[in-house]
Amino acid sequence: MRPVTSTPRTANLHSANPRTSTLHAAAPAQGLPGLVGNTPVLHVSEPLAAAGRGFWAKLEGFNPGGIKDRPGLHMVERARARGDLRPGGRIIESTSGTLGLGLALAGMVHGHPVTLVTDPGLERSMTQLLTAYGARVNVVSEPHPTGGWQQARRDRVAQLLTRHSDSWCPDQYNNPDNTTAYTPLALELAAQLGHIDVLVCSVGTGGHSAGVSRVLRQLYPGLTLVGVDTVGSTIFGQPARPRLMRGLGSSIHPRNVAYDNFDEVHWVAPSEAVWTCRQLAASHYATGGWSVGAVALVAGWLARTLPADARIAAIFPDGPQRYLGTVYDDDYCAAHGLLESPPAPEPDVIGRLDEKEVTRWTRCGAVVDPLAVAEVPEDGKHETAAAAAVAGGTEEREEDR
Repeated sequence: MRPVTSTPRTANLHSANPRTSTLHAAAPAQGLPGLVGNTPVLHVSEPLAAAGRGFWAKLEGFNPGGIKDRPGLHMVERARARGDLRPGGRIIESTSGTLGLGLALAGMVHGHPVTLVTDPGLERSMTQLLTAYGARVNVVSEPHPTGGWQQARRDRVAQLLTRHSDSWCPDQYNNPDNTTAYTPLALELAAQLGHIDVLVCSVGTGGHSAGVSRVLRQLYPGLTLVGVDTVGSTIFGQPARPRLMRGLGSSIHPRNVAYDNFDEVHWVAPSEAVWTCRQLAASHYATGGWSVGAVALVAGWLARTLPADARIAAIFPDGPQRYLGTVYDDDYCAAHGLLESPPAPEPDVIGRLDEKEVTRWTRCGAVVDPLAVAEVPEDGKHETAAAAAVAGGTEEREEDR
């Protein structure tokens, strides 16, 4: 991890006070898009970190639908400006839920019908909400043999695009507008906190981790970016498995993931995220879903192990409402074995992304694109770039601690 230095702070008095959330009076919203952005930050400390330590959580659940209201609006606006999306054209996209809310909002603002392709794992309450917002929800019935539910959804999107003239797909996994949509979020964080040493982001499509880190690195060249994934996700070179957690992780390799930006990655298991979500709820009132629990677990550990003056920002993508039947439901959690003992105080450590299959909280300090393949060695076996990046990675970072 990049060493954290004691940098003069330029934050205002509110953001410099670790007991105060950064809340600024906002002007009245001008139409529906004015409801998006300018979300508050909250200092999170005990019990995830010791008294006097902690991290700053950017509460994106204060957007009407969550963090993906930002790319939902931005991708549609850019497509309309280029002429890719014609007036009245149908928006068709794959979603696990949150982007669907953003696209439903964008469709309402700009007058586009919206079809959202999802899978049986989407919460019934979310389906009902998307329908209430005017979206048409299309559910695939079988996962793709290798690409899982995500590839099955994308295949269905391709089919639907051929059936609707003037339709358009945002392609959130590969659309660069998905990353540039987060420039305002990065600038909000910079204004609220004044300086940031470490940024912690969940990773799904790769949009917000790439977009926010790109801007913040221009402001703070020494910024450390920590990615948070779920066990069973293939984004960072692990084998794809069926996953309970939605909103982070993937069974495909989104090209928006900025692998070169990451200093390390952590994988978190569902039970560990549930425990952290509930701790947040009981201690800070502000909590959220799977991504929030996973990010908070990692950010809390960083707050415990980095120098006390390190300023850590963590992005909480949503709030708790859609998870009342999963994360916050005792019967659901008991049925899935999620009410276990608290997470270990420290993550496991592996030296390369494909060293072993991880099943609990684990970190790796050698992050590369798993699709990048090194030259074939003399023994004829292909070696991933991850396997070639072992030397010095995690071991050096442990010394930096």
